[in-house]
Amino acid sequence: MLIRHHNPVAPTSSEITSESTWLNRRQLLKGLGGAGAGLTLPSGLILPTTAQAASIYQPIAERPDAPTWLRQKIAKRQIATANPTGEALTPYEAVSTYNNFYEFGTDKTDPATNAGTIKVEPWSVVVDGLCDAGGKFNLEDLIKPDQLEDRIYRFRCVEAWSMVVPWLGIPLASIIKRAKPRTNARFIKFTTLLDPKQLPNQRSAALDWPYVEGLRMDEALHPLTLLAVGVYGRSLPDQNGAPLRLIVPWKYGFKSIKSIVRISFTDKAPITTWLGMAPQEYGFYANVNPSVDHPRWSQARERRLPMSLFQPNWKDTLPFNGYANEVASLYRGMDLRKFY
Repeated sequence: MLIRHHNPVAPTSSEITSESTWLNRRQLLKGLGGAGAGLTLPSGLILPTTAQAASIYQPIAERPDAPTWLRQKIAKRQIATANPTGEALTPYEAVSTYNNFYEFGTDKTDPATNAGTIKVEPWSVVVDGLCDAGGKFNLEDLIKPDQLEDRIYRFRCVEAWSMVVPWLGIPLASIIKRAKPRTNARFIKFTTLLDPKQLPNQRSAALDWPYVEGLRMDEALHPLTLLAVGVYGRSLPDQNGAPLRLIVPWKYGFKSIKSIVRISFTDKAPITTWLGMAPQEYGFYANVNPSVDHPRWSQARERRLPMSLFQPNWKDTLPFNGYANEVASLYRGMDLRKFY
């Protein structure tokens, strides 16, 4: 039985994401090998308005290579005029320079430093598996039927740091409904681009490539679940998962897979990347839970970015990252210590 020890000292980034640490851990792990409930309407969703209204944040200048179709979609987006978190937004500089994207390196600054190698236009996504309307779609065609909208969400990393971010995207539920999943499709598997020329750290053994994540169908259909194409009123920077990433705000950040090229409907829960590599540390559900510690550090608190050595900006972590009223019913009757 796994015993999760409480450690009051949260980790530094070097304690978590060092490549040498992971290579050693992989050797140790080499031999190691749900029921849904009804949806609830999210009371914390932003009530957006037209793109002519005043935004509560200052949009960031668009990247020069953003395609015309995406610029036009962003210009007509539903803009957030309220911040449902009631918390200060994390500055764009921090959002775009401090994050995990192992395909570009294992340090927090590696993605921003190395992300210029990925080509995000044109981009296509395969929708397949147990569905009747799958296929290979250009990103433009995948996004076109929906109006983009701002979503201001808390973002909580499993490493005990967090942000508040104004994402820009469409409900994942829209893609699911258009794909017409079959009745035996109970899960969705997401896959990141596999191309070491564009994602150079895929040449390393830092992770098992390509990166894979998954959701239960009711989680994927929940109104809070977002397919993001932008942040801070502009298209996604490469280092933040351009051109298409998942955002599931009540789960730890590693569930929000980046640079998605495949969405597959399955009847079984996929073996996700971190679950496959370290099942004693990272579960399939990965719901934010201050009562269930990581084996190597506490999850009771988090450092809110921006932070520094002298201003760590500690906050108490909220169950389901503050979205319990919206999503707790999805896990009614489940032992969240077992299904972590």
